[in-house]
Order: sequence, then C-alpha cells, then structure tokens
Amino acid sequence: MPFARRRRLIIALVAGGCILLALIAMGIYGLLRGPAVEAEHESRPASAANTASTRPDPISAPHPIAATSDPERFARSVARSLFDWDTRAPDNAAEWAQSLVDVADAEEAVGVATDVRAYLPASTVWKQLQTYGTRQRLDIETVEVPDAWTTARAQASAGQISKTTVAYTVTGTAHREGVWNRELVESSRLVSFTVFIDCPTDVSCRLLRLSRPDAPLQ
Repeated sequence: MPFARRRRLIIALVAGGCILLALIAMGIYGLLRGPAVEAEHESRPASAANTASTRPDPISAPHPIAATSDPERFARSVARSLFDWDTRAPDNAAEWAQSLVDVADAEEAVGVATDVRAYLPASTVWKQLQTYGTRQRLDIETVEVPDAWTTARAQASAGQISKTTVAYTVTGTAHREGVWNRELVESSRLVSFTVFIDCPTDVSCRLLRLSRPDAPLQ
C-alpha cells in the first residue's frame, strides 16, 4: 500500500475512534442528566475535591408516604416519593417504586405500578446511574385541583365519580446531580403531573393513578 494511502487510512481510523469516544461520553452524560427539556438549567461542574462536602448524605430508603385523610398532604407525599431517589442507597429501582404501589387502591395497584415505572429510571439505567452516584429530589411549587377535574365532576352522571375521589396537579423542579469524570454535575428541569387519589372520611388516602409524566390535567 502506498505510504500516502496508508497514512490517510490511519488518520481516518484515529478520527473515527475519537468520534466514537465522544459519542459514548455524550451518552453517559445524558444518562446522568436525565431527560433534556427546554426549561432545564445546568450549573457548572464543581471540583471533585468539593464533592464530599457539597453532596448530602444518601437517602437511606424511599420516603414513607403519609398515612392521612388529607388529600393535598397525601398528594405532596406521593410526589416526593415519586421523584426523590438516590442510587447510592442500597435499594434498587423496583424497591423505590414499591412504596407507591403499597399505598395504591387494591383495584388499581397494577395500573399504579405501570404508571410509576414511567417516572423512575429503568433497572438497567439505574445500574448505570449508580456508577455516578446519581440522586434526584423535587422542589414542589404548586399543588392544585385542575380545572379539567372540576369540569369532569360537574359533567359526570350520579355515582360515576366518587365524592371522595380528587385529582391534584403538581408542578415543581426536579434537581439531579452525580459525579461524572470526577466532577460534580448538576441539572434541573420543570416537571408537572397529576395525582388521582381517593380519600374516604377517617380513612387513609389511597393512590388511584398517575398521569403520564409532564402530561397533567390542566
């Protein structure tokens, strides 16, 4: 092979390898950051030397959901349990989901389990995030009964919707952080979703369903 052709081949292979490494790095960074949305804001990476002092201790287990007949308090508790998780804790993704399924109405437990899976990282992604010590928390901004729910109740026939059933649309900011390439990386994004619950008098509320992520009732 002529020297010039061999040199071009070597250059092409090296360039291709660099591009592949860059794509892999971008993919890892995307997993650490989570879903990218227009409202997301990233801070600059912090020094790895500061990581230990700036990162809170791991959440040792999923948040217990409040045993209450107050629907708004219950909705807030569900929201935090849904979004607050920490891959540095010993539990896996399924165990974080279980706390929500445990407070589901018996007839809706299967549906609730399906809903929750749409919010939490898949088990394979969870394992990858563990290598970066990724954690997430939710700052709740509003918890309101959406107009669409009020309209639905007004238009429902007698007995179609239980008087103790209510929907709350939750909005807030999900903050995610982890260590990538020995640097602390942080990101945040706006989230919104609707929690459907049933709160009979003097009985703890039960979770009925969740809307799709970022597709709440308005």
